[in-house]
Amino acid sequence: MEEVKQIEQEQQLRAVLVAVCRDRQPMDQVIEYLDELEFLAETAHIKTEHRFVQKLSSPDSRYFVGPGKLEEIGLWCEEHEIDLVIFDDELSPSQTRNIEKALGGRRISDRTRLILDIFVQRARTAYAKTQVKLAQYEYMLPRLTGMWTHLERQRGGTGTRGGAGEREIETDRRVVRNNISKLKEELKKIDRQMAVQRSNRGSMVRVALVGYTNVGKSTLMNLISKSDVFAENKLFATLDTTVRKVVFDNLPFLMSDTVGFIRKLPTQLVEAFKSTLDEVREADLLIHVVDISHPAFEDQLNVVKQTLADIGASDKPVYLVFNKIDAYTYTPKEEDDLTPATRENISLEELQRSWIAKANTPCIFISAINKQNIDKFRSDLYGMVREIHAGRYPFNNFLY
Repeated sequence: MEEVKQIEQEQQLRAVLVAVCRDRQPMDQVIEYLDELEFLAETAHIKTEHRFVQKLSSPDSRYFVGPGKLEEIGLWCEEHEIDLVIFDDELSPSQTRNIEKALGGRRISDRTRLILDIFVQRARTAYAKTQVKLAQYEYMLPRLTGMWTHLERQRGGTGTRGGAGEREIETDRRVVRNNISKLKEELKKIDRQMAVQRSNRGSMVRVALVGYTNVGKSTLMNLISKSDVFAENKLFATLDTTVRKVVFDNLPFLMSDTVGFIRKLPTQLVEAFKSTLDEVREADLLIHVVDISHPAFEDQLNVVKQTLADIGASDKPVYLVFNKIDAYTYTPKEEDDLTPATRENISLEELQRSWIAKANTPCIFISAINKQNIDKFRSDLYGMVREIHAGRYPFNNFLY
């Protein structure tokens, strides 16, 4: 086992991260985005060796960063034998080609491609794999020239649409487009099957767990449904929607664990996972799980709210669950410190009071891993599901 781990470490890619700090953008936010990018890289088994940040009014149209900064990055990568350069935004096809050329053919990735790579690694079911394939092909299509060097060769022979002079890249574009069409048809069939499955569940109350990636949704799912959903301290540990029947005091309902959201979620993935997100759209109640220990939990909360609005699920009743209170840390302010309080120096008790006072939805603070306040969570959830069930079946209230 130790030999296997050693081989994996030896084969691990080494990367540098690159970001642009735009006008009026706080540097703290850029650092936080890079922290998340590093976590994404780690999830993809890539080791981050260094970070580069440049202040620009907007990313350079040719190289994302300025030519001087790109030269600095290239020299550092050469000196430290870096395998990969990852940019914290989606690069255009022309930017990718220009950067690869400027860096002597060194491997280039961006946030979108990194997330796609993680989804490839994490996809388990045929449905998830088909969704990810489609997203990959749609990302790949405009970037074929920069991805495969053999595409620059000329291809001739009979049977090719453009005759003897057809370039291989044109053939490959046609192949990719055909694959996209086939995958879309395949997904339509699976979507219809999944719609039938959802309709066959009858009129049971549906509860969906939503939230930013890695906030503890799967751990909470396992705790409530007594199931064994894969849970890990990595981004996108769960891709496939898992649905379980849960019974509280003779009151049955369905609970689903959905794919985690993330800022700058690739549009290809939002479209590819549309059917999976139907579980959210068709839910009667959303449990929005938030990692209260994360320094930027409010930003993550807002990303999820915006994503729910984007997929047409912002009108659902929401139960806000602040998880990971066991990992919450803070540094008390000095008595003579008159600066405004921040997340870093507010106690958990103060934070609870402020959120309970200002939240427009019911909220609770728990630790799923340590089972803190879980009885209260169960009681609240039972009451909400019961209310929905009673509205749907007004003559069955004798069950309660």
